[in-house]
Amino acid sequence: MTLANVISDRPAVAQNLTLRYQVAMPQPENHCFEVTLAIDAWTDPTLVLQMAVWTPGSYLVREYARHVQAFSAAATETGQPLTAAKISKNQWQIEIPEKSQNSDITVRYTVYAHELTVRTNHLDASHGYFNGAALFFYIPGQEQSNFEVEILPPQPTWQVFTSLAPHLDRAHTYLAPDLDTLIDSPFEIGPSTVYDFEAEGKPHQWVIWGSGNYDIQKIIADTQAVITTEKEIFGELPYEQYAFLLHLAMNKYGGLEHKNCCSLIYNRLGFRDRDKYCRFMQLVAHEFFHLWNVKRLRPEALEKFDYGQENYTRSLWFCEGTTSYYDVLIPHLAGIYGLQGFCEALTKDISRYLLTPGRTIQTLTESSFDAWIKLYRREAHSENNQISYYLKGEMVSLLLDLLIRKRHENRRSLDDVMRQMWEQFGRDEVGYSEDQLRSVVESVADCDLTEFFAQYLDGLAELPLAEALADFGLQIQPQLSAKTPPYLGIRATDDQGKAKVKFVAAGSPAAAVGIAPDNELLALDGWRLTAKQLNDRLLDYQPQERIQLTVFQDEALQTYEIQLGDRRPQSYKVLPVKNPTPEQSKLLKGWLKV
Repeated sequence: MTLANVISDRPAVAQNLTLRYQVAMPQPENHCFEVTLAIDAWTDPTLVLQMAVWTPGSYLVREYARHVQAFSAAATETGQPLTAAKISKNQWQIEIPEKSQNSDITVRYTVYAHELTVRTNHLDASHGYFNGAALFFYIPGQEQSNFEVEILPPQPTWQVFTSLAPHLDRAHTYLAPDLDTLIDSPFEIGPSTVYDFEAEGKPHQWVIWGSGNYDIQKIIADTQAVITTEKEIFGELPYEQYAFLLHLAMNKYGGLEHKNCCSLIYNRLGFRDRDKYCRFMQLVAHEFFHLWNVKRLRPEALEKFDYGQENYTRSLWFCEGTTSYYDVLIPHLAGIYGLQGFCEALTKDISRYLLTPGRTIQTLTESSFDAWIKLYRREAHSENNQISYYLKGEMVSLLLDLLIRKRHENRRSLDDVMRQMWEQFGRDEVGYSEDQLRSVVESVADCDLTEFFAQYLDGLAELPLAEALADFGLQIQPQLSAKTPPYLGIRATDDQGKAKVKFVAAGSPAAAVGIAPDNELLALDGWRLTAKQLNDRLLDYQPQERIQLTVFQDEALQTYEIQLGDRRPQSYKVLPVKNPTPEQSKLLKGWLKV
């Protein structure tokens, strides 16, 4: 069974070389995919095979080759073993003796698959899932070869789902005209539940593995609304068929975009609660938006993927941050949540942004460029020295949308930027430069935005969020109350009976005396303390009072005297102003259709 009738949006390039993979899983409970790769008529004295180190959409070198084992090669006709040796972290070289040259080569290897995420591989007795980057070797320089994938399900009841085109004559065999298409097409093998539906005249599917408390009819109806809303922005759906692959597991969250499908993972019990369901639909809106922005509309650094190393760009703020802005906006415009729901979703993101100290340290373009070494490699100090390009990119995209809307009385918006970028670059998959992106934004805004980009993308100026929202009748309200304690500057959790410091804010009273992550909290002014009690205990004190905090630091008992700071908001709230002016009401109605 296949999810799409289209192999790729790019025309296949004729090649003499075809790589044929057979993927077996005879004992799925052992979490191992057994892969056989057949290469016809290899003529050179050596053959180098390489595995990708990352997958598009997830900007971290994940070293997929670390899961490879039992690599071997042989001449297909004679079965004669060939010498194979690893020559780098993700490359194997096979020596071809003269008598075996211009012969078929068979390579066998096993991939351990026990990491259930949207960007890795997972195999057990219930299903199999894999991404091409994390499973398939390829020949460097032969990325335009033809590829065939045959799946051998361990049970006859298991179905195969992929966006690759099926082979017309062989069951469970699928075709890709190039490496990009192969890597962009995940596989789900198992007894998944499939729900077919139509949206905008095209066939779609929800393919769901795992059980949960979801209402599929509601999900389908809301998905149809999301598809319609996003199509209105770009003007077209650039596919023939599309599928949403959903894995349900406890306390999981994530998504990865592909051209003709997306992979999602979500909490199996996260659908009845209104807030959790809205978050799920934001995830759906986000990954679906990527089929335009990122999968086809890409920075020039990502126009052609180099799967063997990092691909650097300063424009991930637009790829992910702008998409994050729309994932908040689209469910509202699609009727999934109203103005209150929109304000609640925006509240969470603005609170996270304003409570992240790293926003004053790392610029937005630096955050984009450093994705490979920072965003996915969180540590105790990360909040102090970095800001997510998802999060700040969302805030900057919000500012751009409001700036354009106010300047043109809602006759223009960020939607026009997306449409123009799509028509100029995305439809033909031509990579754009930073200057070209900025030029399009300026042409839609019809003004010089040099200072805007210098301050908010390349600089560290505080974003004027409150001022921009005020023009549209919304306000940002700091949440301060009698239950807000004086400022100490640490975050702690109870871990196996110990109160462990997880984060210390730079420049905070706690940081000033040397409190550090992994310290164990013991007592406040001589009285035993748990992490859960910390904020309640601090309510007994006033700003500028001194406390004594006793900790274990590297197994040594330490007592620090700390002067508490002024109370600080622990969150912010976005609310409509009570008495909006006619101009505010007009702008808000044009923006949010309320």
